[in-house]
Amino acid sequence: MEIVRKKAIKPSHEGKRPISSVPYVFIAPAVLLLIVFAVLPIIIALGISFTDMDLRGISNWANISFVGIENYRVLMADPIFWTAMYNTFFYVIIGVPLVIFSSLGAALLLNYSATKLFRFFRVIYYMPAITNIVAIAVIWGFLYNVSYGLFNQMLSVFNAGPIPWLEDPTIAKLSLILLAVWKGIGINMLIYLAALQSIPKDYYEAATIDGASRVQQFFKITFPLLGFATFFITVTTLIGWLQFFEEPFVMTEGGPLDGTISIALYIYQAGFSYSNFGYAAAASFVLFIIIIIATLIQFKLRRKQGEM
Repeated sequence: MEIVRKKAIKPSHEGKRPISSVPYVFIAPAVLLLIVFAVLPIIIALGISFTDMDLRGISNWANISFVGIENYRVLMADPIFWTAMYNTFFYVIIGVPLVIFSSLGAALLLNYSATKLFRFFRVIYYMPAITNIVAIAVIWGFLYNVSYGLFNQMLSVFNAGPIPWLEDPTIAKLSLILLAVWKGIGINMLIYLAALQSIPKDYYEAATIDGASRVQQFFKITFPLLGFATFFITVTTLIGWLQFFEEPFVMTEGGPLDGTISIALYIYQAGFSYSNFGYAAAASFVLFIIIIIATLIQFKLRRKQGEM
């Protein structure tokens, strides 16, 4: 009887399926690309940040010296770096909410109907996102011109004085934000539009029967169901604005008086204008840490909202 009981409880391996290597074969190219183009550059940049690499070091590695945390010490003592940090957070605090609300507003308007006119405006709103930044900068440079720009010409109709759009540090930052918001609405608008069209119409019909107004339907149905889309847009937009580079690089080159320089532009100037690659790598790693912290905060807030 004891022998029979032992045989009965003996584990059986007949139901186990062998581990297949097929999934790993399919994901291997993506993992390899991620390691080569994302992980390795981060590790290399971290290593370079502890050296004094410059153009001589690239041509001959013997000219590279290990300097420890000297680059970080000099970086923390550089007032221009802190100016770039302030400007970047200025861009983020104002630009990110403007992009999100503008994209949501445009999506709500364009979701009102599916006629040819509304489809035409969807294309119009999306076009800035795929237009070359240099072409945009040339056109907006004429618009911002103090003497003959369209914006100041329109203000002159109301007897308002000319505004130095790109000559005053604070106004120049706001001008670049306006340009970037106009350019960044398109992609986020499409994401919101897709999320809006995925909401079942039954919810709105039931709410209408219960007597809910359009405002109540928006805050009780539409906005909560756009939560994931809003989270995705917030994270990607925040990361993009922390790397704010193209607009100040093309329009102002960081001026006037370093009033529009961002961290990304500061890194570019340190690395490619002054050939101080070790110092630029240190600044880029600081930016990398800031982006990681901001992203983790967003995920933490999202997790708390999901638990409520």
